[in-house]
Amino acid sequence: MNLRLIFLGTSAAVPTLKRSLPATILQSPTEQWIFDCGENIQRQMIATKISFHKKTKIFLTHLHGDHILGLPGLLQTMALMDRKNPIQIYGPLGIKKFLVCCQQTLKSELTYQIEINEIIKPGIIVEEEQYLIETIKSNHTIESYSYAFEEKPQLGEFFPEKATALEIPEGELWAKLQKGETITTPKGKTINPHQVMGPNRQGIKIIYTGDTKPFDTFTTFANNADIIIHDCTFDDTLTTKAELNGHSTPSQAANQAKNSNAKTLILTHISARYPYTELLLEQAKKIFKNTIIAEDFYTLNIPTPTSTNNSTNTAPSINI
Repeated sequence: MNLRLIFLGTSAAVPTLKRSLPATILQSPTEQWIFDCGENIQRQMIATKISFHKKTKIFLTHLHGDHILGLPGLLQTMALMDRKNPIQIYGPLGIKKFLVCCQQTLKSELTYQIEINEIIKPGIIVEEEQYLIETIKSNHTIESYSYAFEEKPQLGEFFPEKATALEIPEGELWAKLQKGETITTPKGKTINPHQVMGPNRQGIKIIYTGDTKPFDTFTTFANNADIIIHDCTFDDTLTTKAELNGHSTPSQAANQAKNSNAKTLILTHISARYPYTELLLEQAKKIFKNTIIAEDFYTLNIPTPTSTNNSTNTAPSINI
């Protein structure tokens, strides 16, 4: 899958002129996954030309206001846009009660179906043909979850010259091999995909922590992640405050990424006390060099492993 990651909101608790409240979206050509729904998410989606009609799943890390108060407005906007496709929502216990209360109070009618899935225990909560989404309890002040988006292993590169050498006619038989199917040629030969294709490619793995301070099981959960999107609310001089409020500092996030053998660390959920983030970045890079600070509307294109990486917009390029 070609994936695109867009940061719609990167502030913590209080929005600023440059940062909206937490919301991050991951897109493929056919589907999109929203992680947290801070206020103003619809406006951010409009600004980045994100569809209100595309196949969508929404994942909420916890029930603090800055992470969920944008959800009722988003659902209502989608209805006003005459959305027809259903939406699946995942979150901690209580999210169903919250949404039912909002709908009854606002007396809003939706034009599409909503499926609400309250997380009872960590583990794989979504599994589709090309990917799965797994969750683990994080370490915040209330029940909270981190999420892992894991693309399933992809078939290797197809080599036309090998197919030609084995006298396989171009067309339907080539297509079947590229789907991983064994074929029989017109001359009766049985050909397995590995005879004309390279080794399988590992899929992309992306971690979204939500609000959390460090916890022991994280490194196993995030092992070999391509991207970790991590809470970084306070700088290292406020470690005690971060501990009390269930958040992380740059050094803590960097250690989590380093111990997980991750490729890239993206820091978000930045306190409004930091209009400039050079200090946060400096502290993190001392431990984990491939770190960036997310800004609103930062977009990262994540191509399949055989493609060239392409990063755009307000933040620097990163290597995956």
